[in-house]
Amino acid sequence: MTDTQAQTPTTWLNRPVPSIKQDRIVQPSAVETEPSTECPNCHTLTTNTSLIFNQYVCPDCDHHLTMSARKRLEWFFDSITGELGQNYQAGDPLKFTDSKPYPLRMSEAQKTTGESEALIVMNGKIKNLELIACAFDFKFMGGSMGSVVGDRFVMAGEKALAERKPLVCFASSGGARMQEGLLSLMQMARTSAVIERLRLAGVPYIVVLTNPVYGGVTASLAMLGDVHISEPKAMIGFAGKRVIEQTVREVLDEPFQRAEFLLDKGAVDMVVHRHELVDTVYRLLTKMMKLPNVG
Repeated sequence: MTDTQAQTPTTWLNRPVPSIKQDRIVQPSAVETEPSTECPNCHTLTTNTSLIFNQYVCPDCDHHLTMSARKRLEWFFDSITGELGQNYQAGDPLKFTDSKPYPLRMSEAQKTTGESEALIVMNGKIKNLELIACAFDFKFMGGSMGSVVGDRFVMAGEKALAERKPLVCFASSGGARMQEGLLSLMQMARTSAVIERLRLAGVPYIVVLTNPVYGGVTASLAMLGDVHISEPKAMIGFAGKRVIEQTVREVLDEPFQRAEFLLDKGAVDMVVHRHELVDTVYRLLTKMMKLPNVG
């Protein structure tokens, strides 16, 4: 008998069982299946649903992302009773053309944002308080202030004056709109004049400075409030940081022109987290108008 014959016969009891390879199914994460946004500060991807729920504040690093004007006002008001100034539409009085004609730039901005202009005005309520609020949309030509922006702001101020309702402005702008030249610069005087009328009549005007606020908007309506609130780390100034550095021949380190720097220097009254902004504005307005705070 050979060695092979002497070996133990293979039966179903000692036959090796072949391994069964199973492919592991990896479930895609939410950020891979839902539309997501990358935080410009920490570069974390967050689903748009989560951002909306968190008021466009990064859940990882607490960075305040840009909000559109419409979303900001819809978040700010408990109820909206109407939108104002939609009948104002921009023309092309100077026939201005840089690399593109002004009407083409307007058309592209309207298509990108879904808005007709850089400023939106709404009438509504926070709890028991009726007020008027306006917001700049920075994605609309850098939130620049042209004739229509001035018209809408003045209309909002005059309505607030006539109905004795407080006015709140969410400012975010690169400044006056160069395509309208002197007509744009004139809006600085017009908006400042209606704010002075509000002050003389004792109607509160609160400014919320969001990121960024520069140029002619800073030099007029954005810094003439009864109270100036800023969101954390917002950039606020007249000339940009790089322009100033080229002028004074010095490097300006952080936090120059940040909200916290301006708070320390007395240029703004408070820096408030977006989650606490509605309650803060409401408390301020009820005190200024000597109304009961309903909580």
